[in-house]
Amino acid sequence: MRNTTKFRKLMEREGMIVAPGGFSPLCGIIAEKVGFDCLYLSGYGVAAFKCGYPDVGLMTMNESLENARFTARITNIPVIVDIDNGYGNAINMTRTISDFEQAGVAAVQIEDQVWPKRCGHMEGKELISAEEMCAKIRAAAESRTDPDLVIIARTDANTVLGFEEAMRRLKMYRKAGADILFFESPVSLEEMRQAPALIDAPLMINMSEGAKTPILRNDQLEEMGYKLAIWPSSATWTAAKQIEIIYRELKKSGTTKEEADRMYIFHEFNELIGLPHIMELYDRYKY
Repeated sequence: MRNTTKFRKLMEREGMIVAPGGFSPLCGIIAEKVGFDCLYLSGYGVAAFKCGYPDVGLMTMNESLENARFTARITNIPVIVDIDNGYGNAINMTRTISDFEQAGVAAVQIEDQVWPKRCGHMEGKELISAEEMCAKIRAAAESRTDPDLVIIARTDANTVLGFEEAMRRLKMYRKAGADILFFESPVSLEEMRQAPALIDAPLMINMSEGAKTPILRNDQLEEMGYKLAIWPSSATWTAAKQIEIIYRELKKSGTTKEEADRMYIFHEFNELIGLPHIMELYDRYKY
């Protein structure tokens, strides 16, 4: 079964979908091992770990695409990919959708910011018109060859133009052909509660620790009426912190021995990334 179809079936299932955020194929392997049904490839995380850049539009489409292709290939769970604003206008969007569809991803997320964009929880965001975004959504929906590829439309209007404008845009994006609507950066519990009651479509929300939106448990978000909750940056920030911790310990003590219980060691990590299977292939194809 194609991963696009798997994700469609997740959408049809009762209850909320929870997608941990990732930044590499390794995150996909671990998410599947832990038992998650899908993975969200965060533009914020990929920009940081692949390029060393903040999420301000410095990562190119091809850099994101390469990471998405390897991640979708290595895991059996559907991969949702943050493709920023689609890397251009509606015409660019047709090429973007074609390339990411061929990469094997299950869903793509498009936002209504100008290019270069900014992380949804940063200040100084600028938006394109709702009409231009609708044209880009139509282009995305009409250019896919797999009808199960899920189009997620995000609006950043809430912290730029206000809650009412965010709701107006989401309704327009649904009519334009978006399968899931992403209400980015609600800043209060009241806004979080109101949105699902006002939007007659699957609604997505972002849980980013320390950012603008209050952090709730998944069961609370499901009770509010959200269909998809992403935790986009938890793994990114944890990995960065743990790398710094191990480097500081090595610099201070001259060894990592005291931190060994906080890391995969050689044989454990080899098993995680599939070395036993590769060694079986070596044995099978000996000559």
